[in-house]
Amino acid sequence: MWVYWRSRWSTGWHRPLLGLLLLLLALPTLHPPASTERPRPANVAPWVWEQTADGGEVDLLVVLREQVNLEAMPRGDRRRYVARRLQEAALRTQTNLRVMLAQRGIPYRPFYVVNALAVRGDRGLVAELAARPEVARIVGDPWVKVPLPSPEPYATAAPSAVEWNVRQINADDVWALGFTGEGVVVAGQDTGYDWDHPALIDTYRGWDGITVTHDYNWHDAIHEDNSHTPSGNPCGFNSPEPCDDQGHGTHTMGTMVGQGGIGVAPGARWIGCRNMEQGWGKPSTYIECFEFFLAPYPVGGTFLQGDPDLAPHVINNSWYCPPEEGCDWWTLQTVVEVVRAAGILVVVSAGNDGPGCSTVRNPPAIYEASFSVGATDAADNIASFSSRGPVTVDGSNRRKPDISAPGVFIRSSVPGGYTQMSGTSMAGPHVAGAAALLWSAAPSLIGDVDGTERVLEQSARPRTPTQGCGGDGPEDVPNNDYGWGVVDALRAVAGVVAGQQATPNKVEPGTSLTYTLYVTNTGYVTLTAAITDHLPAHVLPTGVLTWATSLPPGGVWTGTVRVTTEVGYLGPLTNTLEVKTAEGTADADLLVIPVVRPWVFLPVVMRQG
Repeated sequence: MWVYWRSRWSTGWHRPLLGLLLLLLALPTLHPPASTERPRPANVAPWVWEQTADGGEVDLLVVLREQVNLEAMPRGDRRRYVARRLQEAALRTQTNLRVMLAQRGIPYRPFYVVNALAVRGDRGLVAELAARPEVARIVGDPWVKVPLPSPEPYATAAPSAVEWNVRQINADDVWALGFTGEGVVVAGQDTGYDWDHPALIDTYRGWDGITVTHDYNWHDAIHEDNSHTPSGNPCGFNSPEPCDDQGHGTHTMGTMVGQGGIGVAPGARWIGCRNMEQGWGKPSTYIECFEFFLAPYPVGGTFLQGDPDLAPHVINNSWYCPPEEGCDWWTLQTVVEVVRAAGILVVVSAGNDGPGCSTVRNPPAIYEASFSVGATDAADNIASFSSRGPVTVDGSNRRKPDISAPGVFIRSSVPGGYTQMSGTSMAGPHVAGAAALLWSAAPSLIGDVDGTERVLEQSARPRTPTQGCGGDGPEDVPNNDYGWGVVDALRAVAGVVAGQQATPNKVEPGTSLTYTLYVTNTGYVTLTAAITDHLPAHVLPTGVLTWATSLPPGGVWTGTVRVTTEVGYLGPLTNTLEVKTAEGTADADLLVIPVVRPWVFLPVVMRQG
């Protein structure tokens, strides 16, 4: 290419040769300059770095290096101990960072349930924060759309009977024993709650039948509009009273504690927090609700006014936060583990990404500390949409869900009436309600999360898998379809187990054996038990033996039966032990032992050749 250059001085040099010479001299300066793009700091999430390219700003969480170790805790009031320790650490370690942000005029929200701050900033701020010694990592705080179940057309009439799903887990049988969840507080974080709905008003902790106070009973974590929803919100922002901008939350709360036949534990009380804006949530709104529940505070207040004595006993979570959309699962995992350490049961819906294996893949359902729930239908079959385990997204291969509950065509409350919805969002509240029934019968289990989960698991109606997820065999319980099975509130409260053994465990024709029979009350109420032993054929005596007994909680009845086998009979002997209680529970045990030929010992003759 020829370049013609003219000097501003009159030289007379207009030849092409001069232009070529000047071009050659200029070529080095035409090379692209070296890149000035700074590398991503190792402690900054890739999603944050990508979103702040080209001057972009992003919502983020600044997670501090110091996190409280709660492994060794004293006995006693764990909620108050946990809240105090966490608050002390946050106030001490966040000071310099908060001063810097305040001096810059950068808004922030501090958290203590995980030692972190929510901030909005550009790449320059991200890099500066990442370089500070007290900062462990910087992760995303994105708005994420939660695909909530779509309601069926509303039916405004109140239910006239106990709903099928409540009867399916035998909650109404527990009511008949005198336990409806009294003395227990359940919590939900969701799209909000229609607090004065006829099914919910009398169970709201802020309502005493005459006056209402929302302090310590309600918190709105939605402070501003987000760009993904229409401008404004039906509930506004920072709502001073419970309000539901979508209907999902009111439905889940109705299944937990609703009156009129829709709720599992209608004698329990509820408190709530809005963590989604018309179905859009973010890690900081979820964290904020968890923090409010750990030590509730007045409307418009701060965590410094929190009272751990007003914390709920269980929190229902029918939402998720996918890592591929920027959510950091380690931050939420810390929060769930902290809340559990405080003695609060965290119930989580497993997700609606089934029927494939390893579809339990989003926080908080994937965590060991979460009690994750799959969905079943009216025949106790796993719903096609219910997510299955094992959890592979974090490399743990953890079995999930932990338990299952009804989640197909569940009728419950919504603002303005009642409707049906389907999803694991509907299943989780059944388990939270069943826990409330259990605690009202066994207050000693309150705060014992491990013990509560164990009782609910061991008393579940076992269901075997059909898909072999995670290597499950056809008879494996627990498994990656149902967990331990379908939650059964009556078996949890008034469980009974039959068992037996035979001595010896194989016999010869015409000899005697002794059956030792056991019946154990695994529940928390005194049981009136009718015990029946169906003796095998080919023994004397034969027929049916019966007993009646009263069993206190933890009590064991023992009986022995001696029989003689029929001369000449070879084959199996089947003894069947049954127990039924007046309280509505039952169990059976079948024992098969063989009748074998006697050993015949012949002398051995040694011959010498």
